[in-house]
Amino acid sequence: MTAQRLMLTVVAVTVAATTAWGQASKPDEPDIVYGAFQRGMYRTAFAEATKRVEEKNDVKAMTLLGELYADGLGVRKDEQKAADWYRIAAGRGDREAMFALAMFRMTGRGGPRDRDAAAKLLASAAKLGQAAAAYNLALLYVEGQLFPQDFKRAAELLRTAAQAGSPEAQYALATFYKEGRGVPQDPREAARLLGAAALAENTDAEVEYGIALFNGTGVAKNQAAAATYLTKAARRGSPIAQNRLAFMYATGQGVKHDPVQAARWHLIARSGGANDMFLEDYLRKMRPEDRTAGEAAAKPWITRLAAQQQANDAAHLNPP
Repeated sequence: MTAQRLMLTVVAVTVAATTAWGQASKPDEPDIVYGAFQRGMYRTAFAEATKRVEEKNDVKAMTLLGELYADGLGVRKDEQKAADWYRIAAGRGDREAMFALAMFRMTGRGGPRDRDAAAKLLASAAKLGQAAAAYNLALLYVEGQLFPQDFKRAAELLRTAAQAGSPEAQYALATFYKEGRGVPQDPREAARLLGAAALAENTDAEVEYGIALFNGTGVAKNQAAAATYLTKAARRGSPIAQNRLAFMYATGQGVKHDPVQAARWHLIARSGGANDMFLEDYLRKMRPEDRTAGEAAAKPWITRLAAQQQANDAAHLNPP
């Protein structure tokens, strides 16, 4: 993924109100609100969080109430009330509430869309170490609309989020090191970050780390390991990974030569938009029985893809 692609989407990451929630409790004190939320007992979580707010003005409880209202968990969904609770908690310094409110302002939930206000909230949350806020703020610096485009500042923010364990930030920062944007070009650091994100099952990272392993770019060449990562990404629907995996089965690199699997993954990748002249020629020259077996293996996947595309088209033509 290039830096240009990074700026197309500001990712709204689920609010981790409960992540910081436990920190507000005494170490040996069981937390009824947190436990109820984790077990899906949302009505109990709502009642206990409300009680915590009324009795203690607990800012984490305020943020959790916002999340419950935002998603309609244990209470009727009400984005305006969610925004109100997030605003109160953000005003009292809660970084999770700041991030949640920023996402509401960015997308126009619970009030008018206001990207300037969203950016300010992201900056405040990022200063307090909220990883998703740092990641999203970095994308705004890449985008160059609300702020002057600044790849160096974006890289700094991505590094903060990456070090906090964000796979999205690890992958994005890897692309910076790969391309030399905002940081010196460094294939080894790019591969290291791709590997970290791939271990966290980021599909784009699995694809690029698999390719890096296959070619030995920034990391020791290991085609068998490449096959493992590309298989994971292929099964998650990446046409690029499906194409690379088909090539590996066709050539016997990193995996045992298997024309049926080569045909299967090539046909699936092609249906997803990743065609390949080498594999097309390979398919034409295959034994008929192998091609038929490959087509049969690919058919269920291709049928699902077609159904998903039809559903997406219908949703686009008839929005709710």
